[in-house]
Amino acid sequence: MKKIILIDGLVLILVIALFSFKTEKQLPSMQDEGELKYLPLVKNEAFKRGEKLTFRLHYGIIDAGEATLGITDETKELGGRKTFHVVGLGVTKGAFEFFYSVRDRYETYIDEQSIVPWMFLRSVNEGGYKINQVYAFNHHTRKVDVGDGEKFPIEPNIQDMLSAFYNARTMDLSQAKEGEMFAINCFMDKEVWPLKIKFICRETVTTDLGTFRCLKFRPIVQKGRVFKHEEDLNVWITDDKNHIVIKGQADVLVGSIKAELTSYSGLANPISKVE
Repeated sequence: MKKIILIDGLVLILVIALFSFKTEKQLPSMQDEGELKYLPLVKNEAFKRGEKLTFRLHYGIIDAGEATLGITDETKELGGRKTFHVVGLGVTKGAFEFFYSVRDRYETYIDEQSIVPWMFLRSVNEGGYKINQVYAFNHHTRKVDVGDGEKFPIEPNIQDMLSAFYNARTMDLSQAKEGEMFAINCFMDKEVWPLKIKFICRETVTTDLGTFRCLKFRPIVQKGRVFKHEEDLNVWITDDKNHIVIKGQADVLVGSIKAELTSYSGLANPISKVE
């Protein structure tokens, strides 16, 4: 694979993207086939409709792009269930735009009660490298339809690469202990990826927005293709019920990628900002 992992890689790792209210693709139909007793019932106090997060991305010392992530006001039913509609787009900017142009778009429809995806849409264009995917997660048949007649079995709490962020935010981290591992199974590129994240410590983090009480996590990554070491990725999230990303840093084979929150609105809870 010749592309440099920039925005697309950060969406998988840091799970951040740009907010938009416009839907560009026709969704496949999905019928209500009865009660879904096997799906988990997840208590969600972390997010609500109307939330919007904006991030600035750096590649080394270069201001490389912008990404924002948001939940639209739309309430759409899929499979007879109400969903949260999350839409995303990542773009390069400034001088980096001439070096390596990125136009990435993501959408996911997440079950309100179980925080699992019903539909995932991914449109990637990074330096001419393109990916277009529509994954239909049918929790009645317990299969995901990836198109061209291909279907794969899924487990009750399977996530896509964007819904995994929202599912993780609902976790109770108030009693998290240093070194504790958290795991989420994510379906991506026709495979199930076990995403494992280690809790490192509690820290205060200062950005242009101010100082925040944070929880530091270290996703376990595979060294060799992108990373030199397993500890080359760190993410700081707010130590409150929102659990939004304040900062992320990935040291990769070809440099360093950083993401920093630059604005937020529509949060479900007060943020852990130090006054």
